[in-house]
Amino acid sequence: MKPTEFAIIETGGKQYKVAKGDIVTVEKLSNTHKEGDKVVFDKVLLWDNGTDTSIGTPYIAKAEVKGTVTEIGRLAKVLVVRYKQKSRSGWKRNGHRQPFVKVKIDALK
Repeated sequence: MKPTEFAIIETGGKQYKVAKGDIVTVEKLSNTHKEGDKVVFDKVLLWDNGTDTSIGTPYIAKAEVKGTVTEIGRLAKVLVVRYKQKSRSGWKRNGHRQPFVKVKIDALK
């Protein structure tokens, strides 16, 4: 079995396990990116090549993950409903569509 190289990155307050060729759906990325743009994630928490493992404190210096933006969009609508029992107040409904960015991982360095 061939060892696989992977890393754990932090972006948008969340952590993602990525490997070369993966497509990751990220929630919070700046609005300046367009489809086809290159993205560099420099907050690498852990890097493993199958034999050696590097753990950052909290990040690994000079480590980065490079990717390409493949899709920008919004998820399906999530309904937020509030209802107070026995108070004769009606239903309050709000909708929300969370934006997302799909990034294809090109290289781990």
